[in-house]
Amino acid sequence: MSSEPEQEPREYAPSQRARRFRPSGIPVRSQRRMSAGRRLWYGLLVAVIRLVLGLIWSTCRVRVIRGAEHLEAARQAGNPAVIVYWHQMHVFCAWLLRRQARAGMPVAILTSPSVSGEVPAAMIRAWGMEPLRGSSTRASGEALRDMYNVVHRDRRSLVLTADGPKGPRHEFKPGAVLVAKMAGVPVIPMAYAARPCKRWSSWDEFLLPLPFSRVAIVVGEPWQVPPGFAMADLPRTAQQLGARLDELAAEAAALLQAEP
Repeated sequence: MSSEPEQEPREYAPSQRARRFRPSGIPVRSQRRMSAGRRLWYGLLVAVIRLVLGLIWSTCRVRVIRGAEHLEAARQAGNPAVIVYWHQMHVFCAWLLRRQARAGMPVAILTSPSVSGEVPAAMIRAWGMEPLRGSSTRASGEALRDMYNVVHRDRRSLVLTADGPKGPRHEFKPGAVLVAKMAGVPVIPMAYAARPCKRWSSWDEFLLPLPFSRVAIVVGEPWQVPPGFAMADLPRTAQQLGARLDELAAEAAALLQAEP
């Protein structure tokens, strides 16, 4: 009995809407340009942010990292994953991912395609990871194609803020599940807690640990998209993964609470 050869998954071509974007990812209609003054300002801003984060990372005490073996296993096996956390939890989730990148894990982080997105992109490069310039709210077809290619073709783990870039807070967006399904890779959730910690009055209630804070980080078990997964399952799955992120955050807070 003959069987047809298995076909490699094709790369996703950009949509007509995506073609209206320049290679930089900035819409053609945008009037903003990377002027010399803006470049200087962004360079200073990156230096200040790196200084602040360096102070926080060097003085805070990471007391617990629970579930780090899930990231270690993915790195050692060379298997990419879609890594997710809430937008408010950048500081120490990025700290742990930077450690993994320095240990050899190829990592890409989705960031804005706009001119102002050069600030986080520069930070990501400084951490030894790759910025993926795209938007989950504008030209989403292009962003989905690029995310798929990063994971499937480039074999990089992709980091997404599950409720980013603009919320609502703690509302799990479907992009992570779609990319994981398309590329056949797991979703790895993570969260952290810190005491003391300042909570900003921004849409995401961004968490900024104070110097000398105690920190606990929790990485959840990888979640694989089940066989037979249908688009009708997407809203329920997103809710379940969002609830899992909340559980990990509560677990991290409880670990700090249990300390003497």
